[in-house]
Amino acid sequence: MYPIERLKNISMKEFALLGMNDMAYVKRVVVKDGPGFAIYGADGTQLAMVPSEELAYVTIRQNDLELVRLH
Repeated sequence: MYPIERLKNISMKEFALLGMNDMAYVKRVVVKDGPGFAIYGADGTQLAMVPSEELAYVTIRQNDLELVRLH
C-alpha cells in the first residue's frame, strides 16, 4: 500500500497523533533561581529545562524536533 493510500484509511485518533513525537514547544517558567525555559513535547510532557530561550530552540533542533509556536 502506498503511503497516501494508508493516510486515507487512518482513524481520527491516528490522525490526531501524526507528528506528535516530532514537535516541541517552549514555555517561559519561573524557577527558584529566576526565569527559565521549559521544553515540552506536543502531548505536554516536559522534556527539558534550560536557562535561555535561544538554548531551548537550539536544543529542540539538535534533537530533530520541530518548534511549534503557541499563541
